[in-house]
Amino acid sequence: MGLMKLKKNRKYNYKPRYYKGEGSPYELKHKFDEHRTTINPAKGIKGKLNAALDDYKNNHDDNVNKRVLIIVGVLIFLFLLIIGFDLSIFLPNS
Repeated sequence: MGLMKLKKNRKYNYKPRYYKGEGSPYELKHKFDEHRTTINPAKGIKGKLNAALDDYKNNHDDNVNKRVLIIVGVLIFLFLLIIGFDLSIFLPNS
């Protein structure tokens, strides 16, 4: 039906009359387009996931790995609190 499809932007071929430069002066680009591999048209969930994993594997950064591990740990802890899991098994017996 098209409920889940994204609407594509229209493209116009307008060229200014007196502009003497390369490309269009009205073209909008992302700042880091040359460096990103994940900015592509929608490819579905599998394509997006594969592109994100490839980008994550190719850009090694220790701070990102630590940050991801901390976020995952906090989310797991919050999930265990919400479901009422007994967290006392992680504490030493005294």
